[in-house]
Amino acid sequence: MFSGIVAAVGRITQLTPREAGFRLTVEPGSLDISDVALGDSIAHAGVCLTVVDKAADNSWYCIDVSPETLSCTQGLAEPGEVNLEKALCLNDRLGGHLVSGHVDGVGEVLRFDPVGDNRLLEIRAPHAISKYIARKGSVTVDGCSLTTNTVEGDVFTINLIPHTLEVTTLKHLKPGSRVNLEIDLIARYTERMLAWEKESA
Repeated sequence: MFSGIVAAVGRITQLTPREAGFRLTVEPGSLDISDVALGDSIAHAGVCLTVVDKAADNSWYCIDVSPETLSCTQGLAEPGEVNLEKALCLNDRLGGHLVSGHVDGVGEVLRFDPVGDNRLLEIRAPHAISKYIARKGSVTVDGCSLTTNTVEGDVFTINLIPHTLEVTTLKHLKPGSRVNLEIDLIARYTERMLAWEKESA
């Protein structure tokens, strides 16, 4: 589990083809990985992936990405910056919201407009997950826990403050950019419980 509070911006530096998918080499930037062991989870642009190799000096680590993951996410198929967050410990502060690291869909940026020092981010979500996105609710965008301002059909808006822009990759967004989206776990389980009650009635 994660909180959606990005800890650092790392960089994918190398993609090595494997029999299925790729092995990615990642430089962790300011993320302290001295306590990360092989088999531990790190979220990359909101995608939970497992550390399979690591430099003795903590200057890089490797993760494997399957064709299935590549088919339903964005940002992992080429070198470049990536939002990073280590998995939560039970005694960690939950600054964002509970995030599983399982991307529900890829959205499209429609607007990324300056509003003073802030940015208005407008995203079109895949129709299948739009019903889970609520006004003033939580949504994860490329691994960042954010609060929606408005929701109309498949389109929702978010206000990005300067700090968020400074410490994440979201500052590079533009109309047409694709972003990983994860819906709020509460919405997911609420729907399942209501559907179960209806089926059992």
